[in-house]
Amino acid sequence: MGLSPFRFGVQLASAPGIRIWRDRAKAAEDLGYATLWMPDHFDHQWGPLVGLTAAALATTTIRIGSLVFDNDYRHPAVLAKEMATLDIVSEGRVELGMGAGWMKSDYDELGMAYDPPATRVDRLQEGVQVVKALWAEGKADYEGAHYQLRQASNRPRPMQRPRPPIMIAGGGKRVLGLAAREADIVGFNMNLASGWVGPEAARSAVAQRFAERVAWVREAAGDRFDQLELHCNTAFCMVGADRLATAEAIAPGFGITPEEALEVPVALVGSVDEICASLERRREEYGFSYWAVPGDAYEAFAPVVARLAGQ
Repeated sequence: MGLSPFRFGVQLASAPGIRIWRDRAKAAEDLGYATLWMPDHFDHQWGPLVGLTAAALATTTIRIGSLVFDNDYRHPAVLAKEMATLDIVSEGRVELGMGAGWMKSDYDELGMAYDPPATRVDRLQEGVQVVKALWAEGKADYEGAHYQLRQASNRPRPMQRPRPPIMIAGGGKRVLGLAAREADIVGFNMNLASGWVGPEAARSAVAQRFAERVAWVREAAGDRFDQLELHCNTAFCMVGADRLATAEAIAPGFGITPEEALEVPVALVGSVDEICASLERRREEYGFSYWAVPGDAYEAFAPVVARLAGQ
């Protein structure tokens, strides 16, 4: 497998007002980030569809996407229409991220059943098929266990051809297998089956477990593996921090050793030189070339983007 060039995205959730939101979007673009992502939860964050639209109108080149839309929160035919419209508004800059849903507190707040992971992945699989069918022809029939379409139409169609790139993200074997078969971009996370980020999720973030996930994707993708872009969502990014001291401070709370903490793929800690070295090593080891950093780190992380983007 050849090494894909680095791309970097920033995940932004909200701002004190629209002017600051627009300024942040434009700053991310000017700093060389490839993508502006928004999460999809029911906490303090802005609504992602509106936030992404505002970001698109404030910029000209940065791509925009969801990291990731929970398939359970919107009918996939509605999502297909909204994102096709956004692709036109942004002049072809949309990347659609989809996931099976994981944050139990969202479901509890909405009074939604928090079904077992297998059921949520089944729905996601159908949801991806619905989106693809509607984007392909603009009209589709579909008969699944969870969704049924009767000559459903999707107008307008997306600007990008044959369609905007689709990312499927997760940390479990079934959802990553689905991503390997159906997505253009595979998003790798820790395993969040517990419904919250706690010790269980942290233990699933160690290097050995990520290597296992890449092996699952490689096996499920078969001949198309080399066509996939592998994405890693960074949960912790501390540019300029002492790597060892940080690892020693946080490792006990997550039930892992400092040595394990230093190699957790979803954490980037250290000087610019150290982080660049980590990214190059992780691309070599796992194939991860597409990275997302948290919004509170995007300015400090900019020298890494300047050095590695496109390399």
